Amino acid sequence: MRPRAAVLCGAAAVLAGAFTAVPADASAPRAGGGAPAALLEWRKCATAEHPTLQCASLPVPLDHDRPGGRRITLALSRIPHTARTFQGPLLVNPGGPGGSGLRLAGFVASSLPKKVATQYDVVGFDPRGVGASRPALNCRPGHFAPVRPDSLPHTPAVERANLTRARSFAAACGRKYAGVLPHLDTVSAARDIDAIRAALGAERINYFGYSYGTYLGAVYARLHPERVRRLVLDSVVDPTEVWYGANLRQDLAFNDRHRAFLAWVAKHDGAYRLGRDPERVEAAWYAMRAALAKRPAGGAVGAAELEDTFVPGGYYHGYWPYLAAAFAAYVADRDAGPLVEAYRNFGAVDAADENGYSVYAAVQCRDARWPRDGDDWREDNWDAYEKAPFMTWNNAWYNAPCAFWPARPRRPVDVTNRVLPPALLFQATDDAATPYEGGATLHRALRGSRLVVEEGGGNHGITLSGNACLDGHLTAYLADGTLPPAGPAADAVCPALPAPGPLRAKAAATTSRGAVLHGLLGFRG
Repeated sequence: MRPRAAVLCGAAAVLAGAFTAVPADASAPRAGGGAPAALLEWRKCATAEHPTLQCASLPVPLDHDRPGGRRITLALSRIPHTARTFQGPLLVNPGGPGGSGLRLAGFVASSLPKKVATQYDVVGFDPRGVGASRPALNCRPGHFAPVRPDSLPHTPAVERANLTRARSFAAACGRKYAGVLPHLDTVSAARDIDAIRAALGAERINYFGYSYGTYLGAVYARLHPERVRRLVLDSVVDPTEVWYGANLRQDLAFNDRHRAFLAWVAKHDGAYRLGRDPERVEAAWYAMRAALAKRPAGGAVGAAELEDTFVPGGYYHGYWPYLAAAFAAYVADRDAGPLVEAYRNFGAVDAADENGYSVYAAVQCRDARWPRDGDDWREDNWDAYEKAPFMTWNNAWYNAPCAFWPARPRRPVDVTNRVLPPALLFQATDDAATPYEGGATLHRALRGSRLVVEEGGGNHGITLSGNACLDGHLTAYLADGTLPPAGPAADAVCPALPAPGPLRAKAAATTSRGAVLHGLLGFRG
């Protein structure tokens, strides 16, 4: 349930253009593996923000172990290099799983210093099943249509209703995509990356991934360490908790982040009039939830939809002023209109989000084994709920199709790597979506890697968001491979950006770099 990037950020969509053949750059390193490079036919697909953007498509095997079998298509984008020095392709991924990467190429190329960005072909791609790649999944249109059952299973009837939704989603995926689901997983996506590398004519790639994209990058590096030149991983997935454990850990971290938001609201009581005591503000939020469970606002925002609306605030504190204004209007002014508008901007699901969720479920359910016994889910999530009521059950039902998934699960990949060139990792200490321990764990697993920590930061996706300290380390690494000196735990520490203030006037949009980035990051994961 991504925030609406078009509403909040004004980010332009990738536009189709006329086909124009672009010859391979003579200075680009050639494809490895003994196979000739495929010729990608790049076409112009410029936007107002990114006038040099190009697009292409690449057929790849559905099953990489059967290269002569069924083919699927990956959609690619790139901002070509213009500098005399060419450092090869920089593949970028926004996370998810299920996030579309086509627009991320333009954002990264325009956000890096020009002298660095112009030395790379910055390449975005829609992973298999996503967006403009074909086939694009949509298992069960309308799955998130409001008003859904209360996420809190306080009665057997409510639990049955949520279980029925999860089972129906999994069954619909199985009916529509029976031949595809066994090949939607991180290993297959990593093998697609190597097909992209070969099609680009590169012996090695540079890779920059956010969130789930850090796991995808680590898996690729495990499969092909000799084909990695530079590796940047921002907001790191814990590779030892793929994926059931990771979601339970998220519940605790999101609860802490939600309480940080409520404390921020209390701090700005002059603007929101909900009290100066964070516990009082928290009680008001849960009272709002209880009221909406009985009488949804605008016929659209019940308890589950309220949670969907406020979860993005755990990813990015730039959304806090908008969420707080809607919260205050409902509680203090008895006005549900701003809350309904906030739901439309932050929580409502459109066709692109349905696609993102379908791929999210397909990859997470296939990547690793999930409990099939409802008692395990029930016990684990009630235990988590006692400590973290904010999104535990919402998250449980979000992932519950994995209890019924029709494709056999793989085993998680051990991404431990002792031969990879030094990687650069970024992690905020209070990140809710990928808690801090994930960055520390992967740092230990990748020999020679460096970990840059944003102390006190709670956003998810922290580079290219306005923190000059973080971006300085990123730029130095991409410019010439410079890394911070090795430290005992974190190798470099940067102070966090300050939290925003209340809106001074009613604002319809924000165009800060952080807001644009968080509109582009991958589907909730």
